[in-house]
Amino acid sequence: MHAALRVRNYRLFFLGQAVSNTGTWVQRIAQDWLVLGLTGSATAVGVTTALQFLPMLLLGLYGGLLVDRLPKRPTLLVTQSAMALSALFLAVLTLTDLVQVWHVYLAALAMGLATVVDVPARQSFVPELVGRDDLHNAVSLNSANFQAARLAGPALAGLLITGTGTGWAFLLNGLSFLAPLAGLLLMRGRELHVGARAPRAKGQLREGLRYVAERPDLLGTLALVGCVGTFGLNFPVFLSAFAADVFATGVGHYSLFNTLMAGGALAGALTAARRGTARTRTLIAAVVAFGLLEAAAAIAPHLWLFAALMVPIGVFATTVNVTANTSIQMSTDPEVRGRVMALYTMVLLGGAPVGAPIVGWLTDTYGARVGLAAGGTAVVVSALFIAALLARARRSLAGPRRSDDHGESDPPRPRGRVAPLRLPAGAGGDAGPDGGGAGRT
Repeated sequence: MHAALRVRNYRLFFLGQAVSNTGTWVQRIAQDWLVLGLTGSATAVGVTTALQFLPMLLLGLYGGLLVDRLPKRPTLLVTQSAMALSALFLAVLTLTDLVQVWHVYLAALAMGLATVVDVPARQSFVPELVGRDDLHNAVSLNSANFQAARLAGPALAGLLITGTGTGWAFLLNGLSFLAPLAGLLLMRGRELHVGARAPRAKGQLREGLRYVAERPDLLGTLALVGCVGTFGLNFPVFLSAFAADVFATGVGHYSLFNTLMAGGALAGALTAARRGTARTRTLIAAVVAFGLLEAAAAIAPHLWLFAALMVPIGVFATTVNVTANTSIQMSTDPEVRGRVMALYTMVLLGGAPVGAPIVGWLTDTYGARVGLAAGGTAVVVSALFIAALLARARRSLAGPRRSDDHGESDPPRPRGRVAPLRLPAGAGGDAGPDGGGAGRT
């Protein structure tokens, strides 16, 4: 279950991300609560979320192309340092009582710009740490790492915000980046599985898009992830509104909702770490279950029932992420993996600039229950539509069964397996794939 942790470089990466991810969740809770306190508007929380993820939507492919061209470890040293400075900037303004909502917008945008390169670089760095054999295990452990931080981060954020204020939460996040920076510096370069980098050439963005367009398996997976990212992952908007308006509680229950969801997500990630494969049916079923659970939470009449539903929502959210992430990474050639993983992150996180303001408006106008129900319903409808298209494409590609001269038919193609799990030519063994992990996404 923990095979990837036997690798020293990966252990350093894992431990650094554990500290930094906790700091990130502390800042996310503090940032949402600060904006809600400054404005009293769920729409403003949605705008903050949109600004943080808009750069990935607009510039993600350019970031992925840079990652394909640059060495991963030095790139991460730069991006992690930039994100630390952004958090410290917000900490200083908040602790000196000078913060205004536009400052939070600016800090969210700055963090988003750094994320454009940081996320594909981190995901592409994991196979350089562990190689292909332990990739699925490493991706699952990264997700477990991230979800464990979701357990500790919101609880710590609640203590800091109620005890000392949001400024100290931002300061803690800024300092937490020291851990991954130290880990990167302590790694042994000779033990990395460094793959080929893409040379500079014209048309490389189009090349990455064409690579995905010619792969129906990748397109289907990306479409499923995109519908979840756009309509279902707007938790800052939903959960803050339920805590403040529907149940008339405070930051303590907002942190509790996030903590319970993180507990479910951690369980989902650890379960995924035991699986060695990813299947199309698993991905589709997880997306549909995720949307149905969100719709059920929207009509939950009691706080305890709403809180309890956060656990299975977290389980299925992580199942979607790990299954899609692993299948895409294991199917993609090293020379384009940065661009493909950037596209994956774009559809997962870049949908927030589209979805968050919409559900924020629905929440402000019609109430938090309507906003959450609309998001969950949109996920289910989109997933069923995409699943029908995938089934039709699979039947079309399979075509009629052929017979040879002796009247024998070719065996039917296997159903249910995700095609990305077949390693393409030129990416086998320890040739140094460049993909990987959930990290801060």
